[in-house]
Amino acid sequence: MTSPSLSLSLRETDLLAGGEGPAVALAMGIVVRMGEILGARELVEIVSSHIDGCLYHGDGGVEFAERLVDLGGAVVVPATLNVGALDLLNPARVRSQGHKREMALRLMRAYQALGCSPTWTCAPYQAGHRPALGEDVAWGESNAVAFANSVLGARTNRYGDFMDICCAITGRAPRTGLHLRERRRATVVVDTGAVDPELKRRDVFYPVLGTWLGATVGDRVAVFTGLPRAVTEDQLKAMGAAAASSGAVGLFHVEGVTPEAPNLEAALGGTSPGSAPSATVIALRPSALRTARDTLSTVADGPIDAVAVGSPHFSIEEFRRLDELLPAAHRVDVNPRFAASPTSLIAMVAEHWTTTAWGIEPRRQPPFTTTRRARRGQRETVAVTAEQAGAASRGQPLEIERLSRDVDGVVAPPPIQVGMRRQPRTCGARTRQILPDG
Repeated sequence: MTSPSLSLSLRETDLLAGGEGPAVALAMGIVVRMGEILGARELVEIVSSHIDGCLYHGDGGVEFAERLVDLGGAVVVPATLNVGALDLLNPARVRSQGHKREMALRLMRAYQALGCSPTWTCAPYQAGHRPALGEDVAWGESNAVAFANSVLGARTNRYGDFMDICCAITGRAPRTGLHLRERRRATVVVDTGAVDPELKRRDVFYPVLGTWLGATVGDRVAVFTGLPRAVTEDQLKAMGAAAASSGAVGLFHVEGVTPEAPNLEAALGGTSPGSAPSATVIALRPSALRTARDTLSTVADGPIDAVAVGSPHFSIEEFRRLDELLPAAHRVDVNPRFAASPTSLIAMVAEHWTTTAWGIEPRRQPPFTTTRRARRGQRETVAVTAEQAGAASRGQPLEIERLSRDVDGVVAPPPIQVGMRRQPRTCGARTRQILPDG
């Protein structure tokens, strides 16, 4: 099939015609139409998706997801879920009742019914979802998009609600934008040579740098020179999140650090800065950073009422550093190897700790089983062996075996294995989520 701008393979034509059912046909129609609007000439097969449409913003999103479920829809590639509107660990903390709460819960259930992994995090790359260099994916959530493109070298555009799940159901996305090699080359060179090297080693520098970047380049691709080779994933995460918020950055390069920028010439598409067509060179000045920093707070000096941390969600290493910075009287007695986002039901075993959907078990020597009782009679039993606990303490991915579960009205799929590539110290095991029934 050929449209004015988009050619489909025989397989894609069959999907559009309903050969795989009405849900796929509906999703394919949306993908094709968006491809035409974006000027794509063809579609690209994707290997995974991260779904941002699971956060409740209105009834239309719920109705769309439930329509896909009613039509028999299911994702055909691994798909993780972004944050939901409910805190499943501590539901009473969310001041949402009545219709809004019910619709938020229905939306979360619908996306699980479509086969998405209920990670409930805006940092899926910290929960084992890490596509490889050069792989095409369809991710939502702006910080995750920036991380996937920049730090992992995967290829995705900034997919919005509905489009992300349609790509996951069809396994296709328009081949346009950052899916194209030529659109991934840097057109802006940022020279950080005038910035104090000590400042560039500090965590606080990177969200400020990202804020400046987004406000300065918009959606253009930049490459940084002069940043330390020891820059961490957490620092790059913070920079990408800020750049995606203050601008529309989906990809940046760091010379000698990120996978598509082993050197400046590679980041520029094989040319030097002087010969790169339309390349802009910016010498970053401390004054520009101070201006960007000052936009991040409503308080100039004096006491503050609140500090928000963990957006995107903290990694385990960030929790460890935060714990070290807190006064002893305010520290929480938790295992620094365990961390989970507030809305996650992530079960991990590390250094002989275990957690279930309803809390963290006290330290004990494996092997052991544990049963937790939740509200309204919900129960689950998990087993942890000595081998599993030892593997977790060494940072290896594993599974917790769920022996039994009884949850009113919701049956979750079997546990799945997740690990962390390139961040072995943050590995653990995750069980599938259990949603409350009301």
